[in-house]
Amino acid sequence: MVSNTLNLGYSLPAKFLIFDLKNHSMPNTVNFLAKNKSTILYGVFLAVLLFVLKWLELRFIIINHAFEIYAGAIAVLFTALGIWLALKLSKPKTILIEKEVFTEKPQNFVLNEKELSKLNISKRELEVLQLMSEGLSNQEIATKLFVSLNTIKTHNARLFEKLEVKRRTQAIETAKRLSLIP
Repeated sequence: MVSNTLNLGYSLPAKFLIFDLKNHSMPNTVNFLAKNKSTILYGVFLAVLLFVLKWLELRFIIINHAFEIYAGAIAVLFTALGIWLALKLSKPKTILIEKEVFTEKPQNFVLNEKELSKLNISKRELEVLQLMSEGLSNQEIATKLFVSLNTIKTHNARLFEKLEVKRRTQAIETAKRLSLIP
């Protein structure tokens, strides 16, 4: 005879068995979707309704604020155009200047004494100018002439002023053109 109770030290009816050993599934269970069909449909319907309402709200915002949206789009467009134009116009333009450069030393160099006295260039300044034309740095010129670096810088400043130039290369070019250095 089959008993309706399970012997676990206390009596339980067989309908409270948790696991069916043959089917390995829950006994007397109904499909979850079928059981909660109305709740799931209600949730989906509310989600679709919420989506439609948000879409309509967005449309009304666009319609009510169309001018502001167009003005904002135009402002963004002109800002981008302004930045692009500023970057384009602010680039430095390269200007190519061709000048004649004296590369060969003449065989018989003659110092132009007249120009030397006219510019009032001293013998030491002329010596600094000659060393400068050889490509020596201020420190190398100072070492070679046994004077301080500041003295050489002072000679350079006076030379630039007398020759009316701003750079060493301009000073050398002007001095060669005036026949002050070979």
